[in-house]
Amino acid sequence: MSTTTGTPGHEAACPGGARHARETTDRLLRAATRSGAHLIAEAALLVQGWAVLADPIAGAVYSTPAAAAADGVHAAADPYEHPHCLQRPAAGAVLVLAPGPTVPPEQAARVATSTAALLEVRGQRAAELRGEQMRLHTTLVRLLLAGHTTAVADTLGGNRLTHVTVYRLTGADVPTAHQVLWRAVRPSLAPHADACTLLGRLDGELVVAELHRGGDDGRVLRLVSRVSERHQLLAGMAGPLPLAEMPTAHSDAAAARHSATPDRRIVPADAVGTSRLAPLLPTAPYARWAESVLRPLTPANQHLLLVWLRTGSKPRAAAALGLSAGTVRARIRELSRLLRADLEDATVQAHLLLVLRAPASAEIPGGETGTAPARLETLPDGILDTEAVRAWAHGLVGGLEPHLRIALVCWLDHHARTAPAAAELHVHRTTLSNWLTQCAEHLAQNLGDATVRAEVHLALRATRTGPDDPAALPRRGGRTYRRL
Repeated sequence: MSTTTGTPGHEAACPGGARHARETTDRLLRAATRSGAHLIAEAALLVQGWAVLADPIAGAVYSTPAAAAADGVHAAADPYEHPHCLQRPAAGAVLVLAPGPTVPPEQAARVATSTAALLEVRGQRAAELRGEQMRLHTTLVRLLLAGHTTAVADTLGGNRLTHVTVYRLTGADVPTAHQVLWRAVRPSLAPHADACTLLGRLDGELVVAELHRGGDDGRVLRLVSRVSERHQLLAGMAGPLPLAEMPTAHSDAAAARHSATPDRRIVPADAVGTSRLAPLLPTAPYARWAESVLRPLTPANQHLLLVWLRTGSKPRAAAALGLSAGTVRARIRELSRLLRADLEDATVQAHLLLVLRAPASAEIPGGETGTAPARLETLPDGILDTEAVRAWAHGLVGGLEPHLRIALVCWLDHHARTAPAAAELHVHRTTLSNWLTQCAEHLAQNLGDATVRAEVHLALRATRTGPDDPAALPRRGGRTYRRL
């Protein structure tokens, strides 16, 4: 008979050992019926050390004591650097136990294995309920978008939740990202909480709406950022905005997402459309001109135009606004009539983006109230003819080789469409794509961003010394070109 302390044979022969094992299991079972946090706390007590449930996205889900959270996360990320810790996979996360020096290894291993098994059971039970909870969240998001903010706010805590921050994520791995983010956020609809996070799947997108009291601690932003990186998603963020403006935040987040890239996977809406040119323009004439141009438009009209210009196309604007593409086209035609301008013209669009980003002119003396609305086709006299603007323009597009400059101007005139621009330039589309890549590298700008394109267009016009005509493209026989 084996006499090694702590072995299965010893437990079978020793009623005290078997009784101790049963007591351990019973204590863990009772804790598991209460909550995951209680289960982790009981495991830490049984091993006379610390216990952490570490999630690769959320970090420490539960930790006892709280000060051990960082150690647990580090141990889960690099187990070889923490050989004294016991680790077990559990419910999509990692259970990390650091037993005290007097606890037998067999006892610590038994606690780790039992705790992990109970966490798996709790995870399976949560997964059974998750589908219904996710559908409820999606319904609440739809109600917010439909304007039923009072009903949703009353359900979630009355007037305590006053503002919302919205994230919209797209990518091939959205379903998996939804599950991962759900586990990381651990959303709750408990009333009277200081914050509530809703996660919904709408039309193939993952929509995250964080309801709070005017500000947030950045936790959800950090989680969305990690999930976006891990699952290669692109995300836009808007807010905080008053809860009643949820539809505006929703559309602004979609517009911001169109400026996201693999190098910058989450883009806030207030960073999209931010003009580097606007602060350089003479404030008084710029603001008065913008106010005059916008006089015929309502705030809803202005928002539609801003979303259209940010996203770069009517179908994308329609998706962001929750409208049909036909409706957006019809409204833009009507706005073109009100503004007395061809909104399909690239220069007009660049001017319009400046108008929509202009400072308010209410406190600037000498306004032009009562005069006819200004025209979009032309900027106020001398507004681009300042030393600051010239320095900005040359700093942005100066140094472009002639063929790159002509190609870039033509491409922008065709609203960033490669095929018609290549046809006008009489070059192959691949050639033009290569040139545009060189332009983006030279400018150090993301030409996929509609706001960047608008400002580059204005900079090219401000620095123009010739016609930038496709017919003037330097060539050397056939469809090639020569460097000057």
